[in-house]
Amino acid sequence: MKRRAVTTKPSRSRFRFFGETISELKKVTWLTRREIIYLTTLVLITAAVAGLILGVLDYGFSELVEKVFLGR
Repeated sequence: MKRRAVTTKPSRSRFRFFGETISELKKVTWLTRREIIYLTTLVLITAAVAGLILGVLDYGFSELVEKVFLGR
């Protein structure tokens, strides 16, 4: 025996989806403003340091390749 899928009207399912989404968002424990600022700053500093390290390594390897392999 085949079972048939139960379908609802599209407009009802949309409203139900948004209602459930809002309900779930109310259950979330949100970060404080201070925590958000701290974590954002931490991410930006980490990204800047990583970029600086990678830039220095890239420059160093470029110079090494030019001197060793290209004889410049």
